[in-house]
Amino acid sequence: MNGYCYFILGILVLAAGYFTYGRVLERIFRPDASRQTPAVACTDGVDYVVMPRWRVFLIQLLNIAGLGPIFGAVMGVLYGPAALLWIVFGCILGGMAHDYFSGMISLRHKGENLPEILGRYLGNQAQWISRAVCIVFSVLVGVVFAVGPAAILSPMTGWSVSAWVWIIFGYYFLATILPIQAIMGKVYPLFSVALIIMVMGILGVMLLAPVADSMPAWMHLPRMEVLPDLDFFHNRHPADFPLFPVMFITIACGAVSGFHATQSPLMARCLKTEREGLPVFGGAMITEGIIAFIWAAAALTFYGSPEALGAATANGKAPALAIQTISESWMGSVGSILVMIGVVILPISTGDGALRVTRLMIADSFKLSQEQLSRRLMIAIPLFAAAIAVSSMDYAVIWQYFGWANQLLAAMNDHAAELDEIITAHLKGWTLSRVPRVSLVALRLALAEMLYGDEQKPGVAINEAVELVKKYGAAVVGLTLDENGIPKKAADRFAIAKRILDRATALGIPKRDVYIDCLTLTASAEQDGARETLEALHRVKTELGLKTVLGVSNISFGLPNREAVTRTFLTMALENGLDLPIINPNIASMAEAVRA
Repeated sequence: MNGYCYFILGILVLAAGYFTYGRVLERIFRPDASRQTPAVACTDGVDYVVMPRWRVFLIQLLNIAGLGPIFGAVMGVLYGPAALLWIVFGCILGGMAHDYFSGMISLRHKGENLPEILGRYLGNQAQWISRAVCIVFSVLVGVVFAVGPAAILSPMTGWSVSAWVWIIFGYYFLATILPIQAIMGKVYPLFSVALIIMVMGILGVMLLAPVADSMPAWMHLPRMEVLPDLDFFHNRHPADFPLFPVMFITIACGAVSGFHATQSPLMARCLKTEREGLPVFGGAMITEGIIAFIWAAAALTFYGSPEALGAATANGKAPALAIQTISESWMGSVGSILVMIGVVILPISTGDGALRVTRLMIADSFKLSQEQLSRRLMIAIPLFAAAIAVSSMDYAVIWQYFGWANQLLAAMNDHAAELDEIITAHLKGWTLSRVPRVSLVALRLALAEMLYGDEQKPGVAINEAVELVKKYGAAVVGLTLDENGIPKKAADRFAIAKRILDRATALGIPKRDVYIDCLTLTASAEQDGARETLEALHRVKTELGLKTVLGVSNISFGLPNREAVTRTFLTMALENGLDLPIINPNIASMAEAVRA
């Protein structure tokens, strides 16, 4: 089977998934056409408003889609044609089920937002945690999708980025406080139609590609092979990023995305009957999946391979450039206009929806009716003050942290077997399978950062710390360990202490401000550790002349009569030159040992 057939088959499977698996989901949920929906039972003319199903569908599509199924799909196929499989089956089995059930559960509970639903089924703690996460996340979405389009519009118009940010926030504010049918109900369907037209144009070019030579010349159809690369079962990412989980995160919108669950309550408050749930929630998800599939296939078709697409999006080039190139090459000036709609208007439409949802989540938290304009302003004004403050942050710094987290996650997955070997080797009387999964992931991440996290060189962290030390006149504590861990022998710890002193001196830190911690190991696991620590302590004090610090109580961890063991070790450490013991001063015997 050639690539053209696979392309047609993928779209047909997505459509068939809606009509078959969608009915399965309906049989599970059992929508009741006679049950009053929130729009009917709680109508307020602001958020609870009955609208035609086609309008609700188009608003839902734009709310959940935005740029996600375009940018995410193009970046996702850097991993190869495997991304096409994820879009098709992830959208049907995961995305449609997720969106339908999350939307219908909200519909059954008076259009409640996600935090309220989680609180209903998981308790107050889950509710408040999800409130905080959803509100912060939604504000960030609104801000990012204001600053991004502003940066694009600025050089085109000659107006400053900040001016465009204020204009976009002004629109956001109106879309957040006015009745949903006033702006979103009128503007969103037009934007959705523009999105669908753009995708239909790309689809038409690909469908006609095999017969391009026989089509009229005015159509300027390119002659090309659709999906020339059909290697579905290998990771083809040019930078060798791991297929799992990064590809699945990259293609979230278009397959399955938790963000949709925060947006669906907007339209759950506008449906006339429960029978409209599948076409609105499930249908919008399948439509988004089809959009993502078409764009992913278009990127692979136009560039020929993930490697060529990688070159087009490398060195800081945004996926928008690849999308613009494809659109203009295949659709000319019309493509340019549609791309402008895509990279400017679609993000703005996502941002205003996110901030409107944020207002509703805050209102739900405090049980505030939103029928009166004054109540909406009471929430919207501080909300937008916070959003504008966030918009002034340096996004380069934020994205550096995202990049670091992405690389760390990749390192953890690439070296999972090696990391598990290290963890297993240090488990005493315990097996890896008995370690809680959350703890195991935390251990893997920590080890991956130490062993493979070379994006942040140790010298960078040291230099930053030194600048703070010089600025505030602080002292520094050097730990006698290195990349191999804590040395067992006193001589090795002393050698590290000497290197710390030499480095501190070279960086301009006075010797009097350098403290060395020779590190106390528990005697229950390292019987010789106490003697080695005391010897290292003595040598650091007498040979280097440095002040010392020590966590004394570690010595007795896991032992009976801890106080006696700790007091004895403390006395010995003081005799060998300990200056700053870390102890519990409320234990009288410890305080007496120090005073003696």
